[in-house]
Amino acid sequence: MAKLERLRRRADFLRIAGGRRKFVAPGLILQTLPRGDADPAPAVLRVGFTASRKVGIAVVRNRARRRLKAAAASVMPTHAAAGFDYVLVARAATPSRPYAELVGDLETALRRLGTWREISAA
Repeated sequence: MAKLERLRRRADFLRIAGGRRKFVAPGLILQTLPRGDADPAPAVLRVGFTASRKVGIAVVRNRARRRLKAAAASVMPTHAAAGFDYVLVARAATPSRPYAELVGDLETALRRLGTWREISAA
């Protein structure tokens, strides 16, 4: 199980967005970019969360980010491929979308981008 680490620098968000690998789902947008071989901790998943003003007022944006963080914490440590950086972008439907569907959107996005990893039942 990989550890989640937060992306906080704007330069990281811009680098990942510049990679142009994204999947748009009704509840979220997932952007991803491979980190490269020079990374000292390849087993760490770096994840960033963002919500623009299009999502709503500050209270709604914060709720959307919290919901994305919860979905990422439940799915990504076991199913996201290590060695990638991820950015989850909230959409207008994120705050009101049922949690199970939000998790499903994230799982679908990971599969479609080729960063889904099956867990072995050992």
